[in-house]
Amino acid sequence: MNKESIRRYIQLALVVASAGVIYPIAYLKNNYQETLLEVFHLSIQDLNTIFLFLGIISVVAYFPSGILCDKFSSKKLLVISLAGTAAAGFWFATVPDFKGVVVIYVLWGVFSIFTFWAAHMKLIKLLARPEEQGRFFGILDGGRGLIEAVLGIIAVAMFAHFMGSDPGAADKRSAMVALVYLYTAAIVIVAVLVMIFMDSDKDPEGMFRKGSDVKNEKFKLSEVKELIKNKSIFVMSGIVFMAYSLTWTLYYFSGFLQTNVGIDAVTVGVVMTVVLWLRPVGGFIGGFIGDKFGRPKAIFTALLCAAVGLIIVSLLPVTSGNTLFIGIILVLSFFIYAVRGTYWSLMDDCKVNPAIIGTALGFTALLGYLPDIVIPLFNTFMFDHFGPNGGYNAYFIGSAVLGIIGVVLIGIFMKMIKTGKAKEKSE
Repeated sequence: MNKESIRRYIQLALVVASAGVIYPIAYLKNNYQETLLEVFHLSIQDLNTIFLFLGIISVVAYFPSGILCDKFSSKKLLVISLAGTAAAGFWFATVPDFKGVVVIYVLWGVFSIFTFWAAHMKLIKLLARPEEQGRFFGILDGGRGLIEAVLGIIAVAMFAHFMGSDPGAADKRSAMVALVYLYTAAIVIVAVLVMIFMDSDKDPEGMFRKGSDVKNEKFKLSEVKELIKNKSIFVMSGIVFMAYSLTWTLYYFSGFLQTNVGIDAVTVGVVMTVVLWLRPVGGFIGGFIGDKFGRPKAIFTALLCAAVGLIIVSLLPVTSGNTLFIGIILVLSFFIYAVRGTYWSLMDDCKVNPAIIGTALGFTALLGYLPDIVIPLFNTFMFDHFGPNGGYNAYFIGSAVLGIIGVVLIGIFMKMIKTGKAKEKSE
């Protein structure tokens, strides 16, 4: 590997590290919800309100996030995002009141989506050569998952140390504050590394420009009209929507295994830990297979396998045995992560003007990540009508249907690519 390749992979590592450290601090409730509620004197309704604000900001911010990174240096946006997230983290460590917590989560939404999301995605798009798009996006998602898993292990050990065997209110506060400082410190360290070692995507001689199709184009808002006319962008948005909907099922596997199959909580915890580690495995393998055999084909196959897997899990009698269910869930999780790690690589086939690639990513995310709003409503309907057990089966079958629609959309996308190439040859 020559010096230029090493330098390029260093840039990749910095972007992956940025994505890996910026998000976990806002989602401490995933693993430490009860302690978080007690330390910050919050109710579950308060927490739902907080995440409602975070969700609204996320959906609204995707599109302007893309415009922002096309107009300004993505490196500077990453530094600002990490610094802003860390600053809010230090404030969070003081255990403020409810109003303060709401403001902090709003800030985290702004810095992790508006100033960060499209910027880091654009950097990966520019850094990867055409034949590397799958593996680079796979490394991004898989690497992010790996970093989050490693930080999670350190966090659990630290949390257990401060909690002790018989924790009181002071111990719980110390444990939660220690976790906040851990994740904030990780953000600060990465921010410093990005500031020192990352190239600017505005530098013609930087790693993000060399070998890419970006020259000296300047962003023009008028070009967004051309983006709206690009049919492949809308088809890709549909693919992301359907595929991202399937990733939501990952959050319901533990409840399904425990409630429907009857597996004990400890075993389910072990299974879900293994599922977390399948994220880097699925992302890495999915990305490399996509580059070797064709990204649309790889996503088509993985998404179809995931949909079939969900149908099998839904229809399989619960008497079939714990081992069989656990095995299917693990294989299913691998395919879901393989899809999640690679669907953004399809942007390379959409033939978007490089000057507005960030805007294209933001616009696609605006449509593709709508499941963050739709799926909770969909699940409420399913569980209300089919009960606590049947709700899981109905939800998984509904998700499988979305996956099959995604497969159809990928087939349409592949046909559009083929037609576009044939048109280019005829010209």
